[in-house]
Amino acid sequence: MQLAKEVKYLIHKEVLLEWRSKYTINGVLLYVVSTIFTCYLSFVSLGDKLTWNALFWIIMLFASINGVSKSFLQETKGQQLYSYILASPAAVLISKTVYNTLLMLVLTTIALGFYTLVFDSFTPPDMILYYVAVVLGSMSFSTVFTMVSAIASKAGNGGMLMAILSFPIIIPVLILLIKLAKNAVDGLPWENSYDEIAMLLVVNVLMVATSLLLFPYLWRD
Repeated sequence: MQLAKEVKYLIHKEVLLEWRSKYTINGVLLYVVSTIFTCYLSFVSLGDKLTWNALFWIIMLFASINGVSKSFLQETKGQQLYSYILASPAAVLISKTVYNTLLMLVLTTIALGFYTLVFDSFTPPDMILYYVAVVLGSMSFSTVFTMVSAIASKAGNGGMLMAILSFPIIIPVLILLIKLAKNAVDGLPWENSYDEIAMLLVVNVLMVATSLLLFPYLWRD
């Protein structure tokens, strides 16, 4: 019960800080909209749904890096000390992960809507399955980059460490997401996508479990 109260309070704090500054949302939305429009001007003549799908996930990957990876890196020592006194390490990590997941879900939903509006002729036949891939992608990017951001924040060169640590984890996740989304683009039955959905759920569970085990040791430093 105490953990739930701490998580609720910390999520409220994150939402309030973001609402006051709107730095992350505005920055990521500007990046997404400008990138989608640039891709439209450059690749619309290709007329290939596979290119449509690959471009969307590349945009979402870099949008998540811009949005999620700063969750710990942008905090000052004073803010970290305040959170350290206020709540347990598990509450801090869970609140960051939940907030980042919700943030990415909102941003990816807006991006998918704008993407399908711009590339209207390449809309996937199975839009529900594609949105399932978007939800799983938001969860996966958030769990991976939140933990990596926590580790990188304790190092001197956080940006470099972010790239080194996240690359071997995010590439297999990205491959699974592209394959799952491709099934939606091809209009295949849901039975063909159960393996990818299960693997992505397992990756998320493992990342959260590993994060909860390791984060208390990082939080003490």
